[in-house]
Amino acid sequence: MHPAFRLAPSHRIAALLGAVLCLAAGLAHADATLDRIRQRGKVVIGVAISGGPFGAIDPATQQLVGWNPELARDLAKRLGAEAELVQVNPSNRVQFLQSGKVDLLIASMEYNADRGEILGHAPTPFYRVGGTAAVLKTSGITKWEDLRGKTVCASQGSSYVKPLQEQYGAEVRGFKTSAESLLALRGGNCVAAVHDAILIQPLLRGNPEWAGYAAPIRDEILPAPSVVWARKGEADTLAAVDKAVQQWHRSGWLIETEKRLGIVPPQPLLPELQAKLKAAP
Repeated sequence: MHPAFRLAPSHRIAALLGAVLCLAAGLAHADATLDRIRQRGKVVIGVAISGGPFGAIDPATQQLVGWNPELARDLAKRLGAEAELVQVNPSNRVQFLQSGKVDLLIASMEYNADRGEILGHAPTPFYRVGGTAAVLKTSGITKWEDLRGKTVCASQGSSYVKPLQEQYGAEVRGFKTSAESLLALRGGNCVAAVHDAILIQPLLRGNPEWAGYAAPIRDEILPAPSVVWARKGEADTLAAVDKAVQQWHRSGWLIETEKRLGIVPPQPLLPELQAKLKAAP
């Protein structure tokens, strides 16, 4: 029996009312992540590092550099905290977030409905990304339908696996990292490696070792908004993050960062959202 029921009626009502108010207060402050970030002065952000301008390790300093790390560090600053960056990959990034190893994810993980069911996200996207296929120039592959019945390499946990299998009939082999998947392509274990276009395009454009490969399929698979992820129900944290993302757009910081890092072609979503948010009241 609840202790409140052992009291006199008037005291019982007061005790029950207090219990209800305590419960309501607990629910109202269920999002403790933002408080924890501010108390310790640090936010732990999982970032994807797959090489190229979107995320790499500087060989001279061993520091994480590129688009994802720069966004993570600037986001931490706007949250009033220092950034602790943790390298994640498609096979462990959700687990790291849900288990509390990281507070947020900026990890080449675009929004889709399945992810939205289990995780929270800042509603304003900071980029838009779709998948493309790296293939040998001599493969004869020019469209997604050409992958039917063929072995395709991808990362474990990639959102591209489902459409590759269900829409295009490909036989998908999953690898722990994109690097392993691309190595398998180079080794002849698959006819294509499908990953984010922001990984594939710079790799093929700037690396002589990939001179024999191309990305001939013009339309991207599953183009989707890139968002900052948090745990489900962390409304206060996500509101603070979304405010920072909107500041990125209004100020033109994302456009400037994209240009400074040499990311081409420029993402048309950035000027679109800058104009939209600057015009908003």
